Amino acid sequence: MATSVEYERAIAALQWEELRSLWENIEQGNTTPDWEPGKAFEYLVLRAFQLDRATVRYPYSVKLFEENVEQIDGAVYCSGLSCIIESKDWAKDVDIGPIAKLRNQLLRRPPSTVGLVFSRTDFTNPARKLLTFSAQPTILLWTGNELKYSLEQEKMCEYLTYKYRACVEEGIPDFDFREVV
Repeated sequence: MATSVEYERAIAALQWEELRSLWENIEQGNTTPDWEPGKAFEYLVLRAFQLDRATVRYPYSVKLFEENVEQIDGAVYCSGLSCIIESKDWAKDVDIGPIAKLRNQLLRRPPSTVGLVFSRTDFTNPARKLLTFSAQPTILLWTGNELKYSLEQEKMCEYLTYKYRACVEEGIPDFDFREVV
């Protein structure tokens, strides 16, 4: 089992083309023994933002009173936004559980912090509907198809901005930016 430093070193060596190749392997469930389940997906998302000139923090634990109380899949700073990330490399659509977990984590952060949930697949209808009717804190959903498109276009930060604007202007947490690009 690799350490977080080894994962960071491995992902930092990848450029856009290699990330797209890793994405194809993730989609096929073939990330080699070098990656624990779900880790390649977590690190790929963060590296894509990093390649697009965002500042990132790779997965980390948060301690409170000397106990680990949170596992954060990463943090991203770009386009004036501060975001924490939850990544789910599931074969099935993501339900409300990871979204509720992220909501609780956001409640301990400044109100301007945005949550981003990345799913290799998609989200269940109940998850989308519940999120649509609960405005605070702000959580934006990213599907596997949107991530794939972002990797192809090499524009994570720009597409994050589209998603955020749609949420601000129209209250849509799962806006598909591919509709406007």
